[in-house]
Amino acid sequence: MMADVMMSQVMANGPRNLAVKLTDVSDGTGLASVRIVDAQSVAFSVGGQAPGVHLKVRRIAYDVHGMVVRLQWEATEPVDLATLSGFGHLDFRRLQGIANPKAPGATGSILLSTIGAAAGSAFTLDLEMVKGVPQE
Repeated sequence: MMADVMMSQVMANGPRNLAVKLTDVSDGTGLASVRIVDAQSVAFSVGGQAPGVHLKVRRIAYDVHGMVVRLQWEATEPVDLATLSGFGHLDFRRLQGIANPKAPGATGSILLSTIGAAAGSAFTLDLEMVKGVPQE
């Protein structure tokens, strides 16, 4: 049996903003705690500093069918960020974004798991984030 293969595309990676598009068509296997945004990556660094726990989620647009998508902040015990099904968007811009809760072992990275994925179920997610790296 073939495992789910999620596609990830970085849409924007500037000194302030980061945007990622994710797509998946499930074979029924599902995904468990896949790191979809690595906030420790030098690829997303600002002035040589990775965003880490400074990363904030500003907006999530989603289209999820035949399953539920669970997003979590990576930590020793992951912390829920959002649970998504159907379609819509969550806009946190008025709140300046949803910040990492800085739980023990927090990295700032975001994990994705699917729940109840059946063969042919699918999702598309657009995540808009602010890196929040302190500027000197």
